[in-house]
Amino acid sequence: MKQKDFPQFIEGTCKDISFEGKGVVDTKYGPLFVDGLFTGEQGEFEILYKRNGVFFGKTKRLDKVSEDRIQPRCKICTSCGGCCFQQLSYPAQLKFKQKLVKEQFRKIAKMDVEVKPTLGMEDPYFYRNKIQVPFGRDNKKRITYGFYKQNTHQIIPFDTCFIEDERAKYILDTIKNLMVSFRIAPYEEDLRSGILRHVLIRTSHYKDEIMVVLVTNVDSFPSRNNFVKELVKECPEITTVTQNINKRDTNVILGNFDRVLYGPGFIKDSLCGLWFKISPKSFYQTNPIMTEVLYNEAINSANLTGNEIVLDAYSGIGTIGMIASKKAKEVISVEIVKEAVKDARNNALNNKINNIKIYEDDASDFMVELASKGEKIDVLLMDPPRKGSDERFLNAVLSLKPKKIVYISCGPSSLARDVAYIANDYAIESIQPVDLFPMTAHVETIVLLHRKK
Repeated sequence: MKQKDFPQFIEGTCKDISFEGKGVVDTKYGPLFVDGLFTGEQGEFEILYKRNGVFFGKTKRLDKVSEDRIQPRCKICTSCGGCCFQQLSYPAQLKFKQKLVKEQFRKIAKMDVEVKPTLGMEDPYFYRNKIQVPFGRDNKKRITYGFYKQNTHQIIPFDTCFIEDERAKYILDTIKNLMVSFRIAPYEEDLRSGILRHVLIRTSHYKDEIMVVLVTNVDSFPSRNNFVKELVKECPEITTVTQNINKRDTNVILGNFDRVLYGPGFIKDSLCGLWFKISPKSFYQTNPIMTEVLYNEAINSANLTGNEIVLDAYSGIGTIGMIASKKAKEVISVEIVKEAVKDARNNALNNKINNIKIYEDDASDFMVELASKGEKIDVLLMDPPRKGSDERFLNAVLSLKPKKIVYISCGPSSLARDVAYIANDYAIESIQPVDLFPMTAHVETIVLLHRKK
C-alpha cells in the first residue's frame, strides 16, 4: 500500500494495549499503534509511517479519555519513549501486566492459564539502580546528555527522570560541567569523533556506594586523572570510577576493556540478607526492592526442604542461587560471562556459602553435558535473557527430569513458547507476575512447573 492509499489523519477507538504498551486502534487500513493511548479512548490520530504492514501514529485529539489516565510527572515521557505508562494509573499498569502474561500464553502456548495478580510497589518511582545515558551535542553545539528519542539517536535532555535513582542527576550535571572545564568532547556519531560516549551509574540500595563508568571512544584522554579527582571532589558519594573503552561503530553501549580510575572498581549491595559485589558489566536486577520480592517468591514457590540439588542456570553473579543455597543441599551455578562468574565466586566466598559450585559455561552446553552424564537435578532455577532458552537447553531439561522448574522470565512471549515446548512432561502449578519495571510495559514472571511422571 502506497502513502496515497491511506489518509494522514483518522478517527477511531483504542480497543486494547499491545505487549509493547502501545494503544491499538482498528482501522479499515489495518491496526494502528499509538504511544500513550489506552483502552476505550477515542479521538483523532495522525498516521506517521507504516512498517512491515503495520501503521504507527500519534494522538492529535482525544474526545473520550480513559478513567485510568493520570497526569504524568515526567515532562518528556511522550518523546523519550522510556516510560510508556507514565500517564496510566499504577493499578491499571498492574492489571495490564497480569493480562499481558495471560494473553501471551493464550496466543503463543495455546494455553488458557490462571495468572495471579501482579505484585507491585508501594511507591513506583525512583527505583532504578542502573542509569546509562548518552552524551552528545545539541543543535547549538553545546554538550548535552539525556535519553534517545524512541527509534532514533536524537538525545532528549531531561530535568528529572522519575524512575531512576535521584542521586544520578547531580552526578551527570557535574560530569557535563567538568567536560566543559577540561575540554573533553562528547562523542559525535556522524563524525565518529569525540571522547565521552555514555555515562553509566550504578547505585547501591543498602550501602552508600555509587559507581560511575565513563564509556569512551579512546583509550586515554587529556587530564583524565584530574577530571576524576574533581568529579569525586564534587560528588563525594561516588565510591568508584571506571573507564570502559568502546571504539566500535555499534549500538552496544559497553566495550570489552575496563580500567579502574578510582576506588575498588565495584560496589556492594544486599539481597535477601546476602551481600553481592557488582562490577560494571555484572547482571544485577535494576529494581532492588522488587528483586527481593521476586527472588523470595521464586524460592518459596520451590518449597525447598534442604535435601535438594538445585541448578541455577543463567546465574549472573549468583544472586538467586546463593539465596536458594540457604534452603538447599547443594546448588550448581552456571553463567557464560567471565566477569560475572568471577564476581559470583567472590560473592560465595564473602557470604561464606560452601554448598555451591560455580561454572563458567554456556547454559545450554552445560545442560547437555549434564544430561549426557546422567546427572541428577531436583530443582531447576532458570532466569534466561529476554529471548528465552533454546531447544538444546530445553531438550536437556527433559533428559535431566528435574522434579520442579522455577522459570523466571522478563519476556512473556519467550516464556510462553518455552513452557509450551516442555508441556507434555511438565505441568504449570502457578504463574506470578512481579512488577520490576513500573511505568513501562515490561514485567517479570515466575512460573512454577512440576514433572508429570
